[in-house]
Amino acid sequence: MTEDRKGGKSSISSLKTRPLERNIAMTMLGLGAGSKIVAHSIANIFRDESARGHADRDFYKRQAEVLADELGRLKGSVMKAGQMMSLYGQYFLPEEAVDVLSSLQDDTPPVAWHVVLPVLERGIGRDRLRELEVDETPLAAASLGQAHRARRKRDGQELVIKIQYPGVADAIESDIRTLSRLLMMTRLAPKGLDLEPVFNEVREMLHREVDYETERHFTQTFGEKLRDDPRFVVPRVFGEYSSDRVLTTSFEHGNHVRDDAVQRLPQARRNALSAAFVEVFLKEFFRWHMVQSDPHFGNYRIRPGEDGQDRIVLLDFGATRVFGRGFVESYADIVRGAIQRDRDAILRGGVDIGLMKASFPKPVLDTFVQLCETIVEPFGDAAHMPERLKNAKGEYLWGASDLPMRAGRMAASNALSVHFKVPPREIVFLHRRLAGVFIMLATLHGELNARDMLLKYLGEP
Repeated sequence: MTEDRKGGKSSISSLKTRPLERNIAMTMLGLGAGSKIVAHSIANIFRDESARGHADRDFYKRQAEVLADELGRLKGSVMKAGQMMSLYGQYFLPEEAVDVLSSLQDDTPPVAWHVVLPVLERGIGRDRLRELEVDETPLAAASLGQAHRARRKRDGQELVIKIQYPGVADAIESDIRTLSRLLMMTRLAPKGLDLEPVFNEVREMLHREVDYETERHFTQTFGEKLRDDPRFVVPRVFGEYSSDRVLTTSFEHGNHVRDDAVQRLPQARRNALSAAFVEVFLKEFFRWHMVQSDPHFGNYRIRPGEDGQDRIVLLDFGATRVFGRGFVESYADIVRGAIQRDRDAILRGGVDIGLMKASFPKPVLDTFVQLCETIVEPFGDAAHMPERLKNAKGEYLWGASDLPMRAGRMAASNALSVHFKVPPREIVFLHRRLAGVFIMLATLHGELNARDMLLKYLGEP
């Protein structure tokens, strides 16, 4: 693999797409890691306990950095699997490794035009391609594909063409096997931990995300459901320029949530945007039972309106998950119980969805109840909110809240970790999106109480 540089930005000019090439690259990485493990273990013999702990943290960080760098260069399913491991890894990987693997979410170089052009030509045909003017510089690059801006010549229609990297779909099975071995070789995963369920879920998700026809379906479904809601924009799909490896939609302009144009909006308008973000999540989960589970900021744009009606542009539905009615109802029991301080409802829901067992020791059950009641703080009664996190109207100050850190410390410092290692997969991806909602509202510095909105979707009066 080589890299081209234009304008200070690097692009990958060739990809290791054959399983043998990718396996060799990962195996060499694993062998290098093995020699470092031996050296680290020998050096630890001569360190005291404090020095050993510090050395272990540095070692895990270096190992994860090397792993993340190679995953980013290989692209494709193995990089996406690395991203997923950062999500699941919070339950079993060292904190230093999770932090490094999380960097894979954003920092990925694009692939050169000549690499993806054949995929586009095969996907829509050269005749169709001649109808378009395509910008060869990617608009955005990710692990499984990249997006290019385009314009239809006959009417000036602005488009975005999402092109899958060559060989990505074919390499999934090999990449998963290689990554599972590598995690063991680098000793980032604990000995004796069965990661097969985790990798089965990652494998299933990867197959979904390379299925552009399913993504096309979900894009159209979300567009139909939100068609009459002026707060949201969903891109239109152009089927004549789409295939199983190419997805073309309308280009929808908007600003990143951190742009000055958004951050300078009056508080009332940022509050309205915050409420819209909360409500669309509640609709997705409690009403539609399908959630766009990737909260990456690149999947959202804000379109400030001159008339004061700001709109949220929703992008990329490849990570959409469908939830069963039983799971949704049991999760609703937990949420409803947490808001109403109903211990029995919380525990009933927790057992039903497999988060815990009724036979767990009472201190573990008590801690689970306390954790659930803490997590719903922004949705609860104002009387249970910390004074420092309320404005003069009693509205929750999302931007000032340290709730994720408090909840994380609570979960890490009690016996919960002894009793459940990796939670049910539905929980992992649902909470991924829920965390994204919190971060979005914090970035908007929203000030609002969402209790009544949540109760409406829980079916409460």
